[in-house]
This record gives sequence, structure tokens and C-alpha cells, in this order.
Amino acid sequence: MQKNRNYICICLLAIVTGIAGCNIPKVIQRDENRSVPVSYINNQDTTNAASLPWREFFTDPYLQNLIDTALNNNQELMITLQEIEIARNDVRMKKGAILPTVRLGAGGGIEKVGRYTSQGAGDASTEIAPGKPVPDWLPDMSVAATAEWEVDIWKKLRNSKKAAVSRYLSTVEGKNFVLTNLIAEVANSYYELLALDNQLSIVQQNISLQNNALEIVKIQKEAARETELAVQKFQAEVLKSQSLEFDIRQNIKETENRINFLLGRFPQEILRDKSNFLTLQPMGVSSGIPSQLLANRPDIKQAEQDLIAAKLDVKVARAEFYPSLNISAAIGLQAFSPSYLVKFPESVLASLVGDLAGPLINRSAIKAEYNTANARQLQAVYNYERTILNAYIEVYNQLSNIENLDKSYGLKSRQVDALTQSISIANDLFASARADYFEVLMTQRDALESKLELIETKKAQFNAVVDVYRGLGGGWK
Repeated sequence: MQKNRNYICICLLAIVTGIAGCNIPKVIQRDENRSVPVSYINNQDTTNAASLPWREFFTDPYLQNLIDTALNNNQELMITLQEIEIARNDVRMKKGAILPTVRLGAGGGIEKVGRYTSQGAGDASTEIAPGKPVPDWLPDMSVAATAEWEVDIWKKLRNSKKAAVSRYLSTVEGKNFVLTNLIAEVANSYYELLALDNQLSIVQQNISLQNNALEIVKIQKEAARETELAVQKFQAEVLKSQSLEFDIRQNIKETENRINFLLGRFPQEILRDKSNFLTLQPMGVSSGIPSQLLANRPDIKQAEQDLIAAKLDVKVARAEFYPSLNISAAIGLQAFSPSYLVKFPESVLASLVGDLAGPLINRSAIKAEYNTANARQLQAVYNYERTILNAYIEVYNQLSNIENLDKSYGLKSRQVDALTQSISIANDLFASARADYFEVLMTQRDALESKLELIETKKAQFNAVVDVYRGLGGGWK
């Protein structure tokens, strides 16, 4: 008889498992025709600038102090650190789901059942002790420990915990990515501020030259060698340069406050070296080999962890099609009177229940969740490919940018030297009446524009180097 019961139970389990497991949607296949570039430059030098800590890469002490402050106060970084804490707690929650849940509780109540019920009839004919029948109003008091446990047959809970761990690691890489971007933003803004300081100095020098030229024109007008038209033209040029000076001052304030925002503080002056920006040399950058991007770029490693988590989510969703085994147990004391609550073994209660259940009808919600998990996995794959592709293209573009900016800076330097000399020549010719005022004005204007462009090119050189350092994954180590 017992063998027959065991046989029936085994058959029922096989039927439930078979029905629950049939018609499970297949994993969505991605398009394999896409390819990811394997290199961004034909370079076998394994030296990579990203291995340098930011303090060794950025040697300006003022810039180092700014970056230190940003790493301590930046609000976006603080938000990211809380995301890490949230992910860490999620791992703890998923880990706890694998273990049995144990509760300890006490309860009490009172009830009266109808006499003409099975329980009421039984109580009426029962005596607790000789001559002591069960009272009509029956108290009920209990102290018990209960336990519930879902047996992780299909590794659903363990895969869910692994997915949570991967997402935790993803948030850690996300924090590193924020660090890399934050350091690069502070550095780029700092170099922009230095460039604006030098542009302001050049404009002020140009205003002084223009005022001198204006005085000469006024003298020549009194001597009837020039007209009022020349005086007004020179006056207009001076006013234009003075207006440009205030525009640059406003840009300086805005750039300072952009840095203050990154540093998490209210507006204040940014300490810096305002000496000649053009004498500074950008840091040298070694790109290393392409495969090092996979180990250095935090956004690539973050996308990789998201992909791992999405793959585990598919396994968790697939396990929902199979039956789950839940075990519950309880042990404690129960009686209708405190005096009987501590009597052994009469007041002892105990139970042990096993529950095997699986989805049989109306599984559309589970299918939808499974298909959603598959779609998210494909999203993670495409995001991983896009992140790698973007990383290679960023580095390749900035390496090319550094090379071209170096050539451009050399040509612009020669242009500035030529136009600077032409100002003195034009002034001498104008003083000897061998050149008109228009040639002097145009020469001064061209010289000013070329000097401002030269500073912009120098700033672009520094920005390109910073962007390569960020693109290689530097700054977070």
C-alpha cells in the first residue's frame, strides 16, 4: 500500500513538471552579423596613460587641489555612492531569500463554538479533569516558532542573488565612471579658465595699443593729415575691444562657477596660476594596445556586469515555469489556560508541511516576463557593443585630434609672429604717411584675432589630452 502511494506521488510530480516545462518560449536570438572593431590604432606599445593616477597625470598644484575638493564634495558622486549602498542591500536581501525564514511569536484569543457543531459536541463530552468539563468560552494561548523555506531546486534564488551581485559590481564601475568624468570636467574647465585669463590679458594689451594709435590719429587730424572719419574708426575699434573685454570677464565668472558647482560649493574665486598660458606644455599620452580599454574603461566594465545580470535574469524567469517546493514547520506550546501552557508533552504543538506547486493554466504573465527578460538581455548585449565601439572611436578621434592640433598650433604661432611684427610696421608707415589708417586698423584686428585663436588652439590641445586620458579609462584608480 505504501509503495503504491509513493508511486502515485512520483507520477504526479512527473506530470506537473512535464506540463509546467512544456512550451517554454525559446531564447530570442540576436543578429550575429554585427562586428566590433578590434583596434583603433596600429600600436603594440603596452604603455597606457590610464595606469597613471590622476595626481601624477595632472601636476599643477592648483588643479590638484580642485580635484581633491571635487572628489570630497561633488553631489553627483555622493548620489552614486548611495546607489552602491542600495545595490549592496539588494544583494543582502537576495541572499536572505535563499535561507529559511524563522519567526518567533506569541498569541492569545478566546472563542465560543456552537454546541451543535462537531467541535462543540466534542468539547461538551470532554473533561479536562474529573468533574471539570471544557468551558463554553474557550481561551487559546500559544508561543511558537515557525519556519518557511523555499527549496531552490532550479537555482532560481541563487541566480537572482548572482544577478544582484553583478548589479552591485555595475554600480561600483558606475562610480568609477563618474570619477573619471568628474576629474576630466574639472581639468577641462580649469584649462578653459587659464585660456580666458590670457585672452583677457591680450585684449587689454590690444586696447592699450589701440588707444595709442587713437591719440596719434587725433594729433594727425589737428595737423590736417587725417580726417574725422579716421578718428571715429579708431574710436569704434577701441570700444569694440573694450566690449570684448567685458564679454571675456563674464565668461571667466561663468567658468569659475562651473568649477565651483563641480566642487559642490558656492561661488568664489578659483585660485590658479595666471602666468602665460602659451608657455605650458600638454601632458604626454600613451594609448597602449586596444584590448587594454576593456580593463581600464569603467563604462565598458559596467556594461559587462549589466550583461551578466541580464543573462541571469533570463534563467530566473525561465525557472518560474517549473514547480516550486516550499517547506513550512512550527513548534511551540499551545493551551487554553496559562496553567496548562507549560505542561509537557500535552501542550506541545508541532507541524511539518511540504508544498509542491507549479503553473498549469494561464501562464501568459510568466511568458511575458520571460520574453521581457530576453529582450532586456538583448538590450544589454547591444549596449555592451555600443559602449565598446564608442570607447574605440573616442580614443581614435582624440589621438587624431592631438596630432592635428599640434600641427595647427605651429602654423598659428608663425601667423601670430608675422602679424605682431606687422603692427609695428603698419604704425611706422602710418606715422610717415606711407600707409592709411584702414591698413593699421585691419592689421591690429587681424593680430588680435590670431592671438585669441592661438590661445583657443592651446586650450584645445589640453582638452584633447584630458579627453584621451578619460577615454583610456584614467582617473579612477
